[in-house]
Parts: sequence; structure tokens; C-alpha cells
Amino acid sequence: MAYIISRSNRFYVVVYDGVDAATGRERRRWHSAGTSRADAEAIASSITETNRVPIPRGRDALTLGGYLTNTWLPERQRRVRATTAYRYGWMIERYIAPTVGQYALRSIRTEHLNDFYTALIASGGQHGDGLAAKTVHEVHLIVRSALGQTTEQGLTRTNVALRAQRPRPNARPRRGPETWTANELIVFIATAEGHRLYPALHLTATTGMRRGEIAGLRWGDWNAGSHQLSVSRSRQALAGRSTEFATKTRTSRRCLQLDTTTEHVLEGWRDRQRVDGHRVGTRDTMFTNSGGEPLHPESISQLFGRIVARSGLPHIRFHDLRHTHSSLLVAAGIPVKVVSERLGHAHPSFTIHTYQHLLPGMSAEAAHRFADLIKPVDSKYPHPAAKAQLTDHADR
Repeated sequence: MAYIISRSNRFYVVVYDGVDAATGRERRRWHSAGTSRADAEAIASSITETNRVPIPRGRDALTLGGYLTNTWLPERQRRVRATTAYRYGWMIERYIAPTVGQYALRSIRTEHLNDFYTALIASGGQHGDGLAAKTVHEVHLIVRSALGQTTEQGLTRTNVALRAQRPRPNARPRRGPETWTANELIVFIATAEGHRLYPALHLTATTGMRRGEIAGLRWGDWNAGSHQLSVSRSRQALAGRSTEFATKTRTSRRCLQLDTTTEHVLEGWRDRQRVDGHRVGTRDTMFTNSGGEPLHPESISQLFGRIVARSGLPHIRFHDLRHTHSSLLVAAGIPVKVVSERLGHAHPSFTIHTYQHLLPGMSAEAAHRFADLIKPVDSKYPHPAAKAQLTDHADR
């Protein structure tokens, strides 16, 4: 593939020659084209036509699946979060590689992709049922990105995925966080107290930790001496499987101060784990199922939903326990920076943006407090200094 670059009023034609097998670096050849862009375009066109090769049909031709697995995915893994890279890899292995992934790069046509997406919608699921439009759209984005990259590298002539008829997911209305009052949270805690996994729910309510962070805890993360809990990993549900990753951002790695009641709850949970024969060493998972295996994140949400239904409380999501924790702290006058650090937010401004609308009464309180600051001492003037200033202004 040839392209034109202008530097210091001169034009150059740059030719991409692929990747050097020895060094792994991309190879490019530069051709000076003088000061005329027309000359540069002619040289680029000539080079492109000379380098044009027939579409490979042989068994050894580079396939889409091979390119995705060996080139595209490793490059993406260096740029995206581990959870995102894992999902990319799973979709390539599960959906793309066994089907259109077997086509040579230059033999793929738009109709191949159209048929592929239609098949996924009809019967691409694990049990032969259809995939959701959102999932098929995500598969398409992977294919489109890979073919766009091969076009830039001169491995394909055009990105045929740009013309493919893929399903577009329906945009769902975004819903803001919902919270419980302090009294409602007390009712929930009382309702959940008798359940085996109550300690996980209690810890969520009193720390605002994310679901994956709760599931990813190990006993070594709790330092009873300093009353702190270290958050450094997360267990995510990906493609139906529970997989452990590092926390998604630097600020997500944090130490949480625990209250005395929460530490008593954790001590009781550890004693129960010992009685049940489950390991409680520093590297062992803190919250496990009845068989001693790490708790699946989805099971926490499902348990939460069942307890909420039984309690008669307003329905909220499990993640809204986190919103409840933070909004109650803000309402209690805890500085936003402290709340932000406790939640693991990247910046306090995000905390303010997320939770300011949850507390409409605070705006009214601010208005009344400001009014109190300038409240008049008598019926005419706020205080003697103000009276003097008003008199001086009138004399002018």
C-alpha cells in the first residue's frame, strides 16, 4: 500500500512492506516525489498497480481467523482492559474463527458477512437459540476493526465489513442510580442477616464495593490490626464463566477502613468457613459457595434480588447498594473527596456528577444556609458595617 506524505513543501510516497519477521517491526520504503503533489500521486498509483497481486485461493493464504488471533488480538491486548481483551478473545474463538474466520483475507465478501450475522441472530447461541442484536453488533465491530487494519497494511484492498448489513442494537434509555434511605437499608440488613452469605451483603452495604470486588476478595486482603481491607482484584462473569482480573483502574486499587461491626461479621464468617472445612489462608478466597469454590458474581446479584423481593422494599439493583452507601455518606456531610476515595473513583468530580441529583434537599439547605449568612440584624440593614457602606454609597 502506498500513501503520500508532505514535509517541508516536499512530497514523499511511502510504501508499506509488511512486518519484518526478524525484528517484528513494520517495514516502509520512502520515494521522493519533489514539490509536485500530482507527481507524487502518479508515483503512488504506479507503485500500487505494480504491487497488486491476485486474490489468494490456496490453503496457505492468511485467514481472517489467523489474523485476528495472531495479529489483531495481541495488539489490542496491550491497549484495552483485561476484561475487554478476554471478551474479544472469547468472541473470536466462539463465533468468528469456526465460521468466517476460515476464509482467506482477500476472499471475504460482504455477502459472507451478511450470511454470518444472519446465522448468529437465528441460531448462534450456546443452545442453538439466537444471539442478541447487541452481541452480534459487537462481533461485527471486531471484524470491521480487523479488516480495516488489514486494508491499512495492504493485506486487503477494501474493508468489506463497512458495507455489511449487521443488526443494530436498540438504544436503551439510561437510568440514573436508585437508592434506599437509611431506614430502608436497615430493613434490608435485618432481612438478610440469617442467610449464609449475609457477610458479603453486609460488607457491600458498609463499604460500597463493586460486585466483582466482593467476589475477588481473599482473606489476606483484610488486615484486622489496621482495620483495613485492600481492594486489588475483581472477579468478573464473562461468557458464563467466573474469571479473576486486576481492578480496572489505578484508583480502584484502594484500602478501605472497616467499622467494628463489619469486622465482627467477617470474623464470624471466617469461623464458619473453618467449621465447613473451607480454607481460610491468606491466599484463599474470602467468599465461597457451599462447596468451597469462589463465589460467582452473578450468584451475589441473584441472592440480593431474592432477599429484596422477600423484604417488600423498593426494588433496586445490587449495584445500587453502592449508590446507597455513597449517597448516605454525602448526606451525612462526609467530604466528597473522602467518598470518592472510598468508592475508588478516578476523580471527585465524577462522584459529584453521579450523586448530586440524588440529594435534592441539599440544594434547598444550601439556599437557606446562604440566606442565614446575609440575614439582616434588624428590619432594614444586615449589620452596622453594611449600614455604613449603604450610607456612603447614597452620599455619592
